[in-house]
Amino acid sequence: MNLAVYLPLLLPVLLAVAARPLAAAAAPERAARALAAAAVLAAAVSTASLVLLALTLLDDLPALEAREHTAASPLPEPVPGPVALAAAAALAWAGWQFVAGLRRDRAVARDLRAAGTAHGGLLVADLPGAHAVAVPAGAGRPGHVLVTAGLLRLLDRTERTAVLAHEEAHLRRRHHRTVAFAAAAAAVNPLLRPVARVVTLLVERSADEAAALVVGDRRAVARAIAKAALAGAGRPAGGLAAGGSDVSRRVAALTHPAPSGARPATAGAAAVVFASATAGAAAGATAVADFVAVARAWL
Repeated sequence: MNLAVYLPLLLPVLLAVAARPLAAAAAPERAARALAAAAVLAAAVSTASLVLLALTLLDDLPALEAREHTAASPLPEPVPGPVALAAAAALAWAGWQFVAGLRRDRAVARDLRAAGTAHGGLLVADLPGAHAVAVPAGAGRPGHVLVTAGLLRLLDRTERTAVLAHEEAHLRRRHHRTVAFAAAAAAVNPLLRPVARVVTLLVERSADEAAALVVGDRRAVARAIAKAALAGAGRPAGGLAAGGSDVSRRVAALTHPAPSGARPATAGAAAVVFASATAGAAAGATAVADFVAVARAWL
């Protein structure tokens, strides 16, 4: 098999290089969706490459070994045995990581929904900690915002409005799905973890911008984020929260005008993401064609 089968395994590296510039320059909502989609594609084609490499272990079956000895001309060599074994091990590990991630996310969602019944899309938990989180719809319940009394006491009226608008933006834009797709891709291919982290930052930035539009005061949103972070809010495991993910970057972004998405850096980073995804898909298709040709020769 030719080198095309290995190229999709390098696609996540290109995405990781482009992710940070895109996050810094682009409108966060569009950038988050584009990166999540590219991460899923990268995970798919890299997994397909591992499957093709692992399948070459079948040439050690007795029937195929006999075919090699009786062939009129030498059969094409697939890949070295250790490479095929490593691919099979990587596939097993990726599958375990994917399933473990699904179970963990479901457990977190179940715990959040068990916190109580929301009224008017809001559940205030009588807890001293400073936490706010968007709880997606599920188990027959609509999505809602879960916020602690401790956080509400910490913020003034405008800041409370900003936090609630932030969490409502997560629900309205279904950010949990965007983050889940990126996280699943990173579970399958660990080289995509930097991309998944950037996607999480971008959806938080998107919700920050939505909150700024609601309250009409970017600095008030920045203050609310900073207060939540300093009070130890952080981002609850599996949740999307106003005080989570790269707080300093988010606060800094809110001290500047909202990104337009039209700057040259945006176009350049987006072009890298698109080119990487296209090249990965093309390399994957070439690898499949090469595998089919080798398989036909052996069979």
